[in-house]
Amino acid sequence: MLIDSHCHLEYEGLVEDQQGVLARARAAGIGGFLNISTRRREWDKVVGTAAREADVWASVGIHPHEADQHADLGEAALLEAAAHPKVIGIGETGLDYYYDKSDRATQQVLFRTHIAVSRETGLPLIVHTRDAEDDTARIIGEEMGKGAFPALIHCFTASAGFARQMLDLGLSISLSGIVTFKNARDLQAVAAELPADRILVETDSPFLAPVPHRGRPCEPAYTADTARFVAGLRGEEPERLAEQTTRNFFALFTKARA
Repeated sequence: MLIDSHCHLEYEGLVEDQQGVLARARAAGIGGFLNISTRRREWDKVVGTAAREADVWASVGIHPHEADQHADLGEAALLEAAAHPKVIGIGETGLDYYYDKSDRATQQVLFRTHIAVSRETGLPLIVHTRDAEDDTARIIGEEMGKGAFPALIHCFTASAGFARQMLDLGLSISLSGIVTFKNARDLQAVAAELPADRILVETDSPFLAPVPHRGRPCEPAYTADTARFVAGLRGEEPERLAEQTTRNFFALFTKARA
């Protein structure tokens, strides 16, 4: 069994045939789905799908692209939403300096708000970072100094040095279909060396379809393709990687076992 640790089941490309998407994934051996929110107006739909489907869980959070529209979001709103029994993670949150769709200072403030909620609830922080390694590492390091919190870097595409920093801080790392791309040699080298107990797999669907599905909307079923590719990089049997990444998911997202 595999877990898609990061998908957007309410997004265009999946939501129109959500039941079919889930059925195809289950047939491909995907036994669980973490349905990720990126803005407050999505929370009810994201959580509603998780409440309806036994093998779907939810996160609540604000993507850095949406930070300017949620600049006044406080901890209370996140804490209230996180109390739902199917909400198992906080995010996705973080920093994105590639597109700069929101003010960087606002992104940083909201990132720290999410961290505080992760620390208080014990729910893992789901971190998005793009072209922002230094500030991401600085903020996570500073906040860990105030009290530890569980976290992972989702859709990891950063440097080997950043991977080591995050691992040293206790974070896990999730790999998406990007690792299968021909131009992802550096990422493939990182994936081959990650500690076995810190790896998760995801699709980030409907984005980033892995080889051999490039050019079409990504689906949670394609978690299996990414997992097989990563297993090959690591010289492991796909079944072993599936068992390990599933074990890692439940070790990190402990509320999913409740």
